[in-house]
Amino acid sequence: MYAEGETSVTEPAPTRDHTERMLSGFSYPVKQQGSKVTITANGYLKATDIDVPSDISSAAFFLVGASIAPGSDLLLKHVGINPTRTGVIDILRLMGANIEVLNKRIVGGEPVADLHVVYSPLKGIDIPEELVPLAIDEFPVLFVAAAVAEGQTRLSGAEELRVKESDRIQVMADGLQVLGVDAQPTADGMIIQGGSIGGGVVTSHGDHRIAMSFSIAGLRANAPITILDCANVNTSFPEFKNLVKCLGLDLVCDDCKDAGGRATKGSVAEES
Repeated sequence: MYAEGETSVTEPAPTRDHTERMLSGFSYPVKQQGSKVTITANGYLKATDIDVPSDISSAAFFLVGASIAPGSDLLLKHVGINPTRTGVIDILRLMGANIEVLNKRIVGGEPVADLHVVYSPLKGIDIPEELVPLAIDEFPVLFVAAAVAEGQTRLSGAEELRVKESDRIQVMADGLQVLGVDAQPTADGMIIQGGSIGGGVVTSHGDHRIAMSFSIAGLRANAPITILDCANVNTSFPEFKNLVKCLGLDLVCDDCKDAGGRATKGSVAEES
């Protein structure tokens, strides 16, 4: 915005476009041609009201929870459905999830909708690689969905998961195996044979999405699940614990220790 001439960014694969949309929301000219985005210093920012929709990455835990818990019927309101972020909806629908996208509208340049989720038995699938970048942050909880789906689910092309807050491929595979799930990590994904989820003690390795995913697994577990090292949930979703308890998950948060013996917060999730 402050450089002479044109500045262009070309991306090799689809990525989130919130910045481009926000600039347009402030009336700053952004030129887009396929995978190329270009701006100059000739634009002007104009003040505007900003509406921040609910985050689909946080909504994903409830999309999966309602999809796998028999009897569920849940409406999630005012969720951002930016097309670079909706892979979790597409993948769950391919698995047989009953998700309706209602009341679509544009707010502050971003598409927003209400998501209606009703329980439906899931089936295993080969996850299309073109959906991987559109759901990269949601795979920990999608692995939980795969663990209770009928048949095999195979993910590939997701090596980025190994360099998130934790190695989410290995950490989720280790935890699912503790819970009795046949989950085999690969270099760039995982192969999961769906079935039942048992109880046990797993560690989140300080990764908020891992901790919340194993909490959601408690909806279908046949014994209590204890999750260690959960304090980081408060950094991204401090309301998570209260929300899932209000929706019927038997979640108890206690002081505990992580694998290294450090005091932290843990949670126990069991079937509800």
